Amino acid sequence: MRELSVKTRRNFIRNLSVLGSVAFLPGSLLACKSQIPGSEMKLGLVTYLWAKDWDIPTIIKNCTEANIPGVELRVEHAHGVTLDLNKAEREEVKKQFNNSPITIVGMGTNEDYHHPDPQKLKESIETTKKWLQLSKDIGGSGVKVKPNALPDGVSKEKTLEQIGKALNELGEYALDMGQLIRLEVHGRETQQLPNIKTIMDYVENDGSTVCWNCNDQDLDGQGLEYNFNLVKDRFGDICHVREMNMGDYPYQQLMDLFVKMDYNGWILLECRSDPQDKVAALKEQRQVWKEMIGKAQSKL
Repeated sequence: MRELSVKTRRNFIRNLSVLGSVAFLPGSLLACKSQIPGSEMKLGLVTYLWAKDWDIPTIIKNCTEANIPGVELRVEHAHGVTLDLNKAEREEVKKQFNNSPITIVGMGTNEDYHHPDPQKLKESIETTKKWLQLSKDIGGSGVKVKPNALPDGVSKEKTLEQIGKALNELGEYALDMGQLIRLEVHGRETQQLPNIKTIMDYVENDGSTVCWNCNDQDLDGQGLEYNFNLVKDRFGDICHVREMNMGDYPYQQLMDLFVKMDYNGWILLECRSDPQDKVAALKEQRQVWKEMIGKAQSKL
């Protein structure tokens, strides 16, 4: 019975972000989205650098113009969506997005759970719960968190277990709210995919999921596909990418893997450059992504 429940939950969480984005699918994908694997993937934006100075109306305006249908709101940016918002202010944020073609994918936070100090760990867990409530209140579907470090003086195994158990608690809490925890593959040592797998082995629910993050370390050991397969069964509904036509990261191979598994979540742009015309840059990334998805589907 538990196996059936887990599969049902997984299907549920992977479709949390689908509504409201169909109009933005490339025409050729929309026409045959029920037949071709990968056709329900969506391209969105993280307000990391390219949108860090945009308020909500600007985010909506620019993403609409660039045909980018979803946004993850990184904390401490100009959009001003913080834990301090009262009920009316949260409703206003939700209303602005509901009255637009742009979906709030959720909140991108810096919460982490590697701290040897039990009080600091508890505070991080409790603050994450507050972010989950904010995400729910504004119409989001989840909260991004991090594994940030392996502290000196503590065994790696103990720290990975601690992070995993914290995520297990938060995953159950998130599911009860109709939300997700999204663990970004992050941190100097914790971003190694075998360590991410170990962390997730302590998670006994589908409320805490893995957010692939396109790090150079993804290619370590036996390579991208091997590391991808270590955690692909724990993917939720977001992946972070950088500029897909810059650098040496094998984005085409990554898109091949996502299409092959019929991923239907968000590919979120978390770009690092500083183009003068960011709307034009978004349009360029969308075209690059569409072409990659097309090539991946042609290989099936």
